[in-house]
Amino acid sequence: MKKVPQHRALSLLSQTLFAALTLAGTCAVSAPAHADTTLYVANVGGSNEDMYRQKIDPPFEKAHHVKIVYVAGNSSDTLAKLQAQKGHEQINVAVMDDGPMYQAMQLGLCGKLDDAPVMKDLYPLAHLGPTAVGVGMVATGIGYNEKAFAKLGLPAPDSWKALADPRLKGKVGVPPITNTYGLHTLVMFARMNGGGEKNIDPGFTAMKTRVAPNVLSWAPTPGEMDGLMQSGDVIIAPYGSGRAVALQNTGFPLKFIYPKEGGVALQVGACAVAQNAQPALSQQFIQYLLSPEVQAMQAQDIGLGPVNKTVKLPPDIAARVPYGPDQIAKLTSVDWTTINQHRSAWTERWNRSVER
Repeated sequence: MKKVPQHRALSLLSQTLFAALTLAGTCAVSAPAHADTTLYVANVGGSNEDMYRQKIDPPFEKAHHVKIVYVAGNSSDTLAKLQAQKGHEQINVAVMDDGPMYQAMQLGLCGKLDDAPVMKDLYPLAHLGPTAVGVGMVATGIGYNEKAFAKLGLPAPDSWKALADPRLKGKVGVPPITNTYGLHTLVMFARMNGGGEKNIDPGFTAMKTRVAPNVLSWAPTPGEMDGLMQSGDVIIAPYGSGRAVALQNTGFPLKFIYPKEGGVALQVGACAVAQNAQPALSQQFIQYLLSPEVQAMQAQDIGLGPVNKTVKLPPDIAARVPYGPDQIAKLTSVDWTTINQHRSAWTERWNRSVER
């Protein structure tokens, strides 16, 4: 075998390392990780976990000589783990829905995010705060049975007010306030009636007097709402864009719309846990999640809309997720800081006065 000159071997090695770092979506400069370095990433299970293990984690592991341990659990579980581990942190990166993520930020469980070029490529609503960033989003809007509406001679809904249309009495489904879709519905009715997160009373009044009389079921899970839609018992309900796609894929004539008052962005956020053992790698992993390659992968595999505005999606994938400046402009964010302060009281009030 022909011997490669030393200077050429070093050049080839440098090129390989540069390519690996580029693939990892980060050009941050840091001390190299050792092969036995471990990065603990907490996130939800199911198809999300499969995607991370098979597609997202391996390139980062290879580029950084690190082993990623996936800590599966829903967002509430992850928040509880972070609280229990405070002072002796084991999780390095936490990925959670925006509601629990704001709680983690308020509790000081997340460390300050490093600045990086990719941060300038994000839509403004992805900047959750100095210690967390959105890495993907779905939207809460309205899903309705297109064929059922046509059969009843009803116009296609374009507003949250459709849930209060007396012509739909007994045909409406609304998730409870413990479900984010139900909470978003309450907030939007508060805003439409002169209130908002800091003045929720108009929302409760509207839900109690105008929406509740139309509601057939307060289905607590997306699966139950899908079943009511498929049986024809419910023909309109607040829906998540991702759940809508799943039902559409069965061939069901569900139409998803962004109401004219605004759909609500439901983001998945990421943070580097405060004072964790791998601060540099944690920051690099979050920047990697924001790279166009990973953002496109999330859209295709699990229906998360990209927060990186440079991402280019093929038309069939783009149609399934919140995508592009026009659709993102139709989304609004909620004030999770205020919501989390009052959510327990609101839940009691909802159970007492709305969902009876």
